[in-house]
Amino acid sequence: MENVSLEQIFGSYTAWQAKEGTWFINFMNGTENMYLLEGSEKALLIDTGYGAGNLRAFVEKLTDKPIIVVNTHYHPDHAAGNGEFEEVYMSSGYALDAPSVEAPGAVPFDLSSLPFPHYQKKFLKDGDEIDLGDRMIEVFETKPAHCNSSLFFLDRKERMFFCGDEIEASQVMMFDNSNNPDAPYHVENRLSNMNDNLHLMKSLQNAYDWLLPNHNGFPIAKSYIDDYIGLIDAIYTGEATIEDQLHHPFVEMDPKAPELCRVRWKKASIFIKKDEVLKVYGTGAITL
Repeated sequence: MENVSLEQIFGSYTAWQAKEGTWFINFMNGTENMYLLEGSEKALLIDTGYGAGNLRAFVEKLTDKPIIVVNTHYHPDHAAGNGEFEEVYMSSGYALDAPSVEAPGAVPFDLSSLPFPHYQKKFLKDGDEIDLGDRMIEVFETKPAHCNSSLFFLDRKERMFFCGDEIEASQVMMFDNSNNPDAPYHVENRLSNMNDNLHLMKSLQNAYDWLLPNHNGFPIAKSYIDDYIGLIDAIYTGEATIEDQLHHPFVEMDPKAPELCRVRWKKASIFIKKDEVLKVYGTGAITL
């Protein structure tokens, strides 16, 4: 791809209204999604991308309402653009994942050049609500699984559930990607936490029709929830399939790629360090 700029790769957006007042924003060659939700008084932008520096101008063409900004989690493809805004709401767990965004070289842009490099971080907790005017968005905290800083958002009025990277079609990254050597990682805890997060999604499924992840297609079928729950159990029973070939160009570029494997069960799969998953593989049915 000669003569293609980083801005064209990371900062070229498309958007469409999925429902009146609900915009799906897509970038990274169709592999990543952000969301813009309008109420009668305010709009909510879910995630800010890589920090190319042109997202705010794009979003302000879609809505003329004051914009509240939230992060599903604090990873570079979701939070590096936060500095385009004066304040951003996120999980208090962001600090453990902060090096993935803030360490030198973590993203391909100079985040200090954004309009608000020292933007105000505000924290959401379980049970909080974001009032957009005739449209209330509920906040759910998650346990550390894909990362240490995930939040779920439920829009009961429009029957939408925003799940970040904790579940998606095809795969979920379940190795430590915080770039923080002090971030805790224990494979049994991570799989247990993932199971709890999936059961939270399942317990709420009568409140939403659209399950909306941030990568690889959206909305996705709610049956993925059961497949991922089954995947965790199949790891412990030794029935899940372990593949050394990752079949994912972005993950294959990760420095950790030689240590990773893909573990499959039905429509679900995870990327995880092979030596970690082998610690629990076939050890018996999971007891949680």
